[in-house]
Amino acid sequence: MRTIRVWREIDAPAHVLWDLLTDVDRWSTWGPSIRTAALRSAEFGPGATGTVVSFLGTRLRFEITDVEAGVRWGWRVAGINATDHVVESSGADRCRVGFGVPWPVAPYLAVCLGGLRRLDRLALATVA
Repeated sequence: MRTIRVWREIDAPAHVLWDLLTDVDRWSTWGPSIRTAALRSAEFGPGATGTVVSFLGTRLRFEITDVEAGVRWGWRVAGINATDHVVESSGADRCRVGFGVPWPVAPYLAVCLGGLRRLDRLALATVA
């Protein structure tokens, strides 16, 4: 299925953003639609499972479907392909972060843009 993506340039090293994107305990700090999240698996990687609680209070199971370490990860939420997350280094202290969604849920990109803004603020606070 075709993916549509939004991007943001961030003045922080790619590894900082990767750490924020893969630390399940921090998802609620940058994900506008996430209230809480917990990983059931020992490690973040393909096949890892957990539970996410949406801002509406809905509890949903998720599975990490694929990971390219330091670069990209995707997941399924409630059995449906959901957002993928990409980090591209633009130099030692700068990167580009993107979220992609299947085209039928393109309006969700507005929420993703909010998440990118939050990631930008968190990353800047982390490297400051």
